Amino acid sequence: MPADPQTQILHGSERAEKDFSFTERDPTQLAQWWFQQEAGGTVLFAVFYTRACRWNRCLGCNLPTLSSLHHVHYRDIMAQVDQLLALDEVKSRAHEVHKLIVSNNGSVLDQVTFPATALFYLLARVNVALPNLDILSLETRPEYVEWDELCYIARALGERDRRAELELAVGFEAFDDTIRDEVFHKGMPLSTFEGLVDLMSPYRYRLKCYFMLKPVIGMSGGEAVADIHRAIDYLHEQATRSGVPINMHLNPTYVAFGTQLAQAFAKGEYTPPTLQEVARAARHARGKNLSVYLGLFDEGLAVPGGSFLREGDEPLRERLETFNRTQDFDLLAS
Repeated sequence: MPADPQTQILHGSERAEKDFSFTERDPTQLAQWWFQQEAGGTVLFAVFYTRACRWNRCLGCNLPTLSSLHHVHYRDIMAQVDQLLALDEVKSRAHEVHKLIVSNNGSVLDQVTFPATALFYLLARVNVALPNLDILSLETRPEYVEWDELCYIARALGERDRRAELELAVGFEAFDDTIRDEVFHKGMPLSTFEGLVDLMSPYRYRLKCYFMLKPVIGMSGGEAVADIHRAIDYLHEQATRSGVPINMHLNPTYVAFGTQLAQAFAKGEYTPPTLQEVARAARHARGKNLSVYLGLFDEGLAVPGGSFLREGDEPLRERLETFNRTQDFDLLAS
């Protein structure tokens, strides 16, 4: 991979035939933020505006459109931290926040895109501003995970009046090796993932694994569900073997603009999965050694008609959202 970050990003776009552009704007302003609910309570999801993901090859991903092609200084990211914690809604709900998920639509542990100074500033501010935080979740690719950095972060979380746990959130996308690495271009063999699990195991850090239902062209709904079933079995085995608490975050794929999926969708060659397929995929986790969260938000990045949400889906969507809060698998029954 080329050494210059900007060249890396553009090379990824070229490799994946992406034709979107990046966003250049006020670097002191967050990209996105929202609240969501899971079984443990209220989750605050913060997406920071930084330089785009340097990998930038994953098929169907246009999240880098919310990022910059250029360097964003750590002082500007620190200003975004201040902005997040000064929001009226965040301040009013600060005592109920159970988990904070930190994203930059790439890798928070990549110090080229998210400088360490900004990350440690975030830790210090969060320790004061979110007193009942139980989990700090950091999105990253495995290659940016460094043992000494994890220890420092975990130590800082342990210094809180109420101790919080560290969770790493990793994009897995598909379980099938060919689909994940040769078609989707994720660039993450199972050996890399298992190495990350082994690194985390002595400290019992938590692990969140993002999967996508039907992420590639030419995959049927049945094949997509079967792939998630195999992933659930695999994650169950890894959690049992290592003692690492694992969560599967299952996102139904939406058609993101500026990607090959959008081109195929326009030609009638790709259809997003249904919520019924989402429920059918997740049911397999009943009794397994992992938790499941169903992502039901396309972040406003889908092309017209390219969302997984369809007319008449609201009752099932409400059931899936209740499942996220309760882990009651009876809600997933057909």
